[in-house]
Amino acid sequence: MKFEGQIRIPSGCSIAAVVSKSGKMINGATIVKAMIPMHDRSNGLGGGFAAYGIYPDYKDYYAFHIFFNNEEAKKNCETYLKGILEIVKDEPIPTKRTKMILDAPIVHRYFVKPLETVSDEKEYINSVVNKINNEFENCFIFSSGKNMGVFKGVGYPEDVAEFYMLDQYEGYLWTAHGRYPTNTPGWWGGAHPFNVLDATIVHNGEVSSYDANRRAIEMYGYKCNLQTDSEVVTYIMDYLIRKQGLSLKEAAKVIAAPFWSTIENIKDEKERKELTYLRTVYSSMLLTGPFSIIYAFNGGFMALNDRLKLRSMVVGYRDDYVYVASEQSAILAMDKDVKEFYSPKGGEPIIVKVEGGKY
Repeated sequence: MKFEGQIRIPSGCSIAAVVSKSGKMINGATIVKAMIPMHDRSNGLGGGFAAYGIYPDYKDYYAFHIFFNNEEAKKNCETYLKGILEIVKDEPIPTKRTKMILDAPIVHRYFVKPLETVSDEKEYINSVVNKINNEFENCFIFSSGKNMGVFKGVGYPEDVAEFYMLDQYEGYLWTAHGRYPTNTPGWWGGAHPFNVLDATIVHNGEVSSYDANRRAIEMYGYKCNLQTDSEVVTYIMDYLIRKQGLSLKEAAKVIAAPFWSTIENIKDEKERKELTYLRTVYSSMLLTGPFSIIYAFNGGFMALNDRLKLRSMVVGYRDDYVYVASEQSAILAMDKDVKEFYSPKGGEPIIVKVEGGKY
């Protein structure tokens, strides 16, 4: 008989991130190292990475990464894109045959921009992505930001990284995810990170308020077709930050809001009123249940636990670099010289911005 401590219960999924505060380039092999000691947190049904700063020659264009199930779907999608967007370059995303990645779809990328000036370029690009993902068969845009890209698939994270040859990329910010799906099947589009424009989410946990959150966000035009709570978290963050103009700290106070009893006991009147306002106006965006997320964007990331800290997350610091992972061992795998570690409190956002080294 084995006792507690002799059997590993990983609480499902693994997340990790590394960023250079001054914008130094980091090879993709670094973030892959973080996933190796967390291998048992995944079950081979999903792995993925987001990389920022990887397309400097096309930094002013939106990079569409698209899965196609067949050549006919690719042709139909390309015909549509050429009619509404300027495509300055398109090519297959380089991949490598591996023993562990089977039945991969066609993976292609396009660097695009609108044909003419539009009032809201980001909203226009996002509408194009949504139309293709909701109306076109056998194709799926899984990445659509500028100077960044998502690389994901069905497999363990290390195998997905080998498939995409991530050691050939360099970026100033990387995030990673190893998936252990509990309520949805593993498929290429359902792997993490989830993406809206340049923003990405990797998520460990389970949002028990999924159905209420889904109904709320769909009132604002979002369509939740992937049947996963992580997709809903991505859309909520997009709505709060891009559409409502909330800061990262304010968004954190919405999705991981303090309890009403905590708010009532806050002595600072301004802070108490702010929290009361956010909890009241955006009450349907509150996420309940255990979670830890890394929300990344062009220029930085925010790491956040649920308000009760029911999922593990550790932050490490060394010189110019900040690391986040589900386990301390993952940080040490990326950088054995890290000595400073911090375990964020429940609902406490850890925000890193790449602004000439300012943190």
